[in-house]
Amino acid sequence: MPTPSIAQFSRRTFLRGVGVTMGLPWLESLPTFGQERPAQPPVRFACLFAGNGFHSREWFARGEGAQMELGRVLESLNPFREKMLFLRGLYNAEALIGGIHSCQTGNLLTGARLAPGGEIRSGISCDQLIAERVRDQTKVPSLVLGCEPSIAAIHKNYSMIYSSHISWSSATTPTPLEVYPALAFDRLFRDDVRRADRSVLDAVMEDTRGLRSQVSRADQRRLDEYLSSVREVEQQIERAGQAGRLQGWRPTLERPNMPRPADGIPQDIDQHMRLMCDILVLAFQTDTTRVCTLKLNNDHSSLRFPNLRSERANQRIDYMIHHLLSHTNGTDWLRVNQFFTEQLAYIAGRLDRIQEGERTLLDNSMILYCSSMMTGNHDNNQLPVVMLGKGGGQIHTGRVLDYTGRPNRKMCSLYLSLMDKVGIRLERFGDSNQRLAEI
Repeated sequence: MPTPSIAQFSRRTFLRGVGVTMGLPWLESLPTFGQERPAQPPVRFACLFAGNGFHSREWFARGEGAQMELGRVLESLNPFREKMLFLRGLYNAEALIGGIHSCQTGNLLTGARLAPGGEIRSGISCDQLIAERVRDQTKVPSLVLGCEPSIAAIHKNYSMIYSSHISWSSATTPTPLEVYPALAFDRLFRDDVRRADRSVLDAVMEDTRGLRSQVSRADQRRLDEYLSSVREVEQQIERAGQAGRLQGWRPTLERPNMPRPADGIPQDIDQHMRLMCDILVLAFQTDTTRVCTLKLNNDHSSLRFPNLRSERANQRIDYMIHHLLSHTNGTDWLRVNQFFTEQLAYIAGRLDRIQEGERTLLDNSMILYCSSMMTGNHDNNQLPVVMLGKGGGQIHTGRVLDYTGRPNRKMCSLYLSLMDKVGIRLERFGDSNQRLAEI
């Protein structure tokens, strides 16, 4: 097989092997097709969702820049205060009607009125509109990940599908949620998922050698870093599920008495979340997708947290499911909140260590962190919203923006502003025809 030229790489920006396609990270040596100057890194969008809200007294931010004071829920974000926006007072009007959990989540990214009576109808979500806009530029239009399976039930006259999905490909189609790390990984890199007995790096090694000899030293370092990240995630997935500790209810056997399938769901929620975070970073780093939605759990979640030490003597936080714990507002609830936010901080830290030209990958991203209610008592008159990243230098960060009491405080106004940053200019989205001027 002849070695591809640098021009060929610039046209396709993929490494290929038998049954495998890998998107390349941003490299200064590869011009965009038809341009002589180096390409600018693309803007990525991610939404991380945490169900059931947060601790009522510890979700806050005051001040600006490096001196911004954060509540204890957000303390792991202290290193990123200068690349952060804290938005207070935004809400979703259509979520104020109907039931509680079952109709507060399904329209979080759509702003649409949800159909009651067990019918499934919302609207196209902002992440999927962005994915449609860039679908011809990446291998995977969007990656929709989750750490808890969907709920099939009716609650307060609304389908619990709404509690399980925030990404919608059409008004009646929630985007499929991938909860298996191995399958999410395969979707990024494998053309034929049956060829799972070979490392993706081995499959594309010939293309890799040809590219490495033609790019700058700085790009060689980026390429090496990227390949190391791929290998690390492969190895983590191989190890997933081998530990004996189980989350939540414990069966009579302490450990499974048969080998665990390699492509199963990790039994430990901390391992599961961390794997999904790594896959998100890898997807953005390789430009395999520019849109990712990660549901850390469902609204009305049944997750338990044996990985976290309880304030109760000699206990772990696995004595109560997430949904019920959210009504306690105590120290254990705060620790669970912090654990969720630590996943965002981990993603931000990894993205911020990846240099893309004059900015970092975090600078070239817009990471939205939110829930469908402010606290566990179902208060959604205002929503908890944090953003990290500068949208490719288009967003002035290090600020607290308070929309409380203002006429334009709709979540969909925020989405209109964010979609502008990726070249989608809409007159209206969901229930809003206005942008947030400060974004």
